[in-house]
Amino acid sequence: MTVSPAFCQGIDYFGSPWHLWSEYASEAVVNPKTGRIDDPHDPKAVYQTLVAADALRYLVVQTTASKASGHPGGFASCAEAMAALVMLGYKNIPTEVGHHAPGFYSLLFLDGSLEAMGITTVAQMREKFRELHGLLGHLSGAIPGVLSPAGPLGQGQHFAMAGAYLHPGVLFPVTIGDGGLGEPYVMSSFQHFHTAFPQVTNFLPVLVWNGYSQEHHSMVATLDNERMERFWRASGFAEVILVDAKAFDDQGQPGDYVDSTLFSLEQRLKFTEAVLTGLDRAAQSALSGNLTVFIIKQLKGAGVHARGAKSHNLYAQHTLQNPDIIQALQQRALPPEAWTLVRENFQRAGGGSASQVAVTESVRALPALPQFTQQEFPLGDKQVATTAVGHLVVQLGQSDPKFLVTNADGNEASGIGNINQGLKIIHPTVDTLYNQSPQGQVYEPLSEDACAGLAAALCLLGGRSLWCSYESFAINGLPIWQTVTQAMAELRRPTPSTIALFTAGALEQGRNGWTHQRPEIEAYYMALMHNGNVYPLFPPDANCAQAAYLWAVRTFNKGIAIFASKTPLPVRTTWEQAQAGVEQGAIVLQETPGERLVVLAVVGDMVLLPVFAAVEQLKSQGIGTRIVSMVNLRRLCRPQDVAWSRCAQPDGDFMEDGTFAQFFSGDALLGITGGPVSTLEPLMLRSQVARREMLGWQRGETTATPGVLMEYNGLSGERIAQRAMALLG
Repeated sequence: MTVSPAFCQGIDYFGSPWHLWSEYASEAVVNPKTGRIDDPHDPKAVYQTLVAADALRYLVVQTTASKASGHPGGFASCAEAMAALVMLGYKNIPTEVGHHAPGFYSLLFLDGSLEAMGITTVAQMREKFRELHGLLGHLSGAIPGVLSPAGPLGQGQHFAMAGAYLHPGVLFPVTIGDGGLGEPYVMSSFQHFHTAFPQVTNFLPVLVWNGYSQEHHSMVATLDNERMERFWRASGFAEVILVDAKAFDDQGQPGDYVDSTLFSLEQRLKFTEAVLTGLDRAAQSALSGNLTVFIIKQLKGAGVHARGAKSHNLYAQHTLQNPDIIQALQQRALPPEAWTLVRENFQRAGGGSASQVAVTESVRALPALPQFTQQEFPLGDKQVATTAVGHLVVQLGQSDPKFLVTNADGNEASGIGNINQGLKIIHPTVDTLYNQSPQGQVYEPLSEDACAGLAAALCLLGGRSLWCSYESFAINGLPIWQTVTQAMAELRRPTPSTIALFTAGALEQGRNGWTHQRPEIEAYYMALMHNGNVYPLFPPDANCAQAAYLWAVRTFNKGIAIFASKTPLPVRTTWEQAQAGVEQGAIVLQETPGERLVVLAVVGDMVLLPVFAAVEQLKSQGIGTRIVSMVNLRRLCRPQDVAWSRCAQPDGDFMEDGTFAQFFSGDALLGITGGPVSTLEPLMLRSQVARREMLGWQRGETTATPGVLMEYNGLSGERIAQRAMALLG
């Protein structure tokens, strides 16, 4: 009996060597010099790829059943494809399927990546699965060798496309579930990216077509092979390579989706060879300038405890003592020498463990930031804040050729047409009227998901970007931005912060009705701010907006959103005040004397118009005022309110209590915002002023002017003055 290697501690069952073992598995077939198999048609390579696929299946069941939790079924149906990718030397593999996490962890364990987090045995992998500081239920950037987070369906392709854009010549296969294919973003984002960057084809969608979603048949289960191929070709894919397990079935399995683990060994090897050679052809096609997809069609749950949607996840009864689990483990059990073989192949593949060779495991070199020339506008001048930021964005883009700006609703509509003029909209049609060029740096699909997804993915993978949007529309792209910022909080390396510029706040959109008046994104950001690395910034003018952007581009591992107006508004800060407001969190814009003092603490820029009007009314009543602009709300929190200390690149700068009191103490305190009152949370939480209240957004309405909309929401100068006087009593 062969003694099992030490890393196998925790494997409950071992099997006997397979038929033809001595002929095909006497030594590892991955070439240590090239990091891949020499010939995908080699029977030894095919045989050892199949062994690796079953090793992955075994570990998935062993690990998930140890906690009676997790998702084995989806990954099991593509185990041959994942094993083949590794044997072909590819280690930069993102996914949109968060439920494939146990399979990815199994792969990373076998190639040694998980040793970087102290996991050297199967027992330790079992112990740390779905535990704090361990192997999370969905993929995270905290795990060595993982390129990107995964979970929100229909988004993983952004990471593959961003990787391909930043790293020419490197293949980025990305697994996509047939359930996720039903999301509205996948194919449209591929199409727009390919139109914008036809030369960037070194990403490879690997569709896991297993017939089932989480709890039912997938919607694309109704397609036949020909229709599926036409679907991808109609979306611009020049090469569609489909391997259907049904074509190799020698067991008479019913239905269009079959389990290859039930085939005879001879047919299993033929199916594996088709997958291995098909993926090799697909990879070479993608690397040669062709938009290519590889499709593996195999029944969900192939080789694990259940089949179809019933294999999607484990329930409480699926412990290691459950008969179905025991049967699955025993059927997939491998001899000790097989585990040694698979580990040697996986460690050689790609030149080393993914934790060493994946592009995200090292800091990507960036061009130096330019010597920015900001525009210092004089006090009282009227300027568009977004346009001032655009001036800086162009300077960055001209110094960093990989820098991209994304916008779904059009930069000109957001007051940043100067970005289009300086960097050009990416389009195959050259048109000077519309600032279009194939070599542009402005990416403008009409999809917030595509904009937020590519912009955030670029930053996660080591590039720079700016996501621009109307505040009212950006909510549609925020989930992937949130996912990436959470991943950045966990990364083991510095990477450029993902920055957003949100324009045209609700108060500017009165004439367009409710669809343009959705302030919930600010509330969303206030919740995200507690992550510790998310910063919503509300500069009061064009000077401060520039200071906010210049601060943001010099940071790492943060998610920063700048909310600024597209309307010409008065400049209220000097350059020094603007910088101070961003750094310390707030700035005093004006203070007038009086018998009693009301502090007007304001979030936003346009809403300052009625605030200053209210000051004149209060002055006539002998009431003193201090207008404080709350710029960097994260700085105004208490340290214990946000998870800053648990973030990568931790930022522990918060306004001290004494300074906070100097800004916000008075006889009364009125917090004012043009958005949701949740933006005033840090103010109300820390203030010791007994007489304090909040004014903010209530609801949208179609109005002729912003002033009427503010009046409708109780934010006119007269109403603000009345509330202040009522506070004083």
